[in-house]
Amino acid sequence: MNFSVIGGDLRLVNLAKQFADDKCEVFVFGMEKSDEIEEDKRIIKCNTLETAINKSQVIIGSIPFSRNNEEMYATFSDKTIKIEDLTNFQLKSALSIQNKKNYNKKTSMSEGISNKTFIAGNISSNVKERLEMRFEKVIDIMKEEQLVVLNTIATAEGAIDVAIQNTDIIIHGSKVLILGFGRVAKVVAKKFNGISAKVTCAARKDTDLAWIEALGYEAVNINDLGDDLKNFDIIINTVPQMIIDKEEMQYMKKNVLLIDLASTPGGINSEDAQKLNLKFVWALALPGKVAPVTSAKFIKETIYSVLR
Repeated sequence: MNFSVIGGDLRLVNLAKQFADDKCEVFVFGMEKSDEIEEDKRIIKCNTLETAINKSQVIIGSIPFSRNNEEMYATFSDKTIKIEDLTNFQLKSALSIQNKKNYNKKTSMSEGISNKTFIAGNISSNVKERLEMRFEKVIDIMKEEQLVVLNTIATAEGAIDVAIQNTDIIIHGSKVLILGFGRVAKVVAKKFNGISAKVTCAARKDTDLAWIEALGYEAVNINDLGDDLKNFDIIINTVPQMIIDKEEMQYMKKNVLLIDLASTPGGINSEDAQKLNLKFVWALALPGKVAPVTSAKFIKETIYSVLR
């Protein structure tokens, strides 16, 4: 099987190398600043985006796909990889997504629809629709349960690293509050508990609160946060909606560390934290930062599963 890998961060650099390790034919674009890629003779470097797309049936895009819905995320390139260049096609405007499958699959990429698969992460809905007009199948790999679960491990270990780097106390014995009790929160709680932090988890559902207690953590209803916030050294949010703003922050210690693991829009108001001089870290994409090799392995395994 052959793959084209476009843009991305260290995860995709390592993904390209791991595909090569598996004896796949690998083409890349938008990685010219990566010494690892440039020095790897097994990997074919493409001079244009169109060449990279044409070379493979499976195209791997960046994770996250874009920060602004205009350009692909590409930390190892000085080139601007515009999304419109990726989605551009020459079809009559009347051609709809519904009837695209009836279009001649042999049409070239520059003319229209392709029978190729495009895989990337965190693709916005409007961009996904545009991609679906060019590619036969578009997969947001960050919505695949397999990768979501595997990524929680690296996210939890990354949260510990953030805590160590941004506090002047040891984690052992520190009081840690985790907001939410979904996949990420469960693993974060387990990891912090494993290094002897005193863990409290906040949730809304009675079943979640019961499980929190059953697992040996302190439980608090997330709707009842208030004066008790003064007891915590580290507060970690995993809920992708606003939970903590100036109203809650007024109860906190001045040296509290706030860590937000949630994707945009997050759950901690960063502007309020700044105004109150509270230490705040919005720790996005931790798997790619703290464990790019392992994260690439997780991505590769998930891609193989999806293609099967």
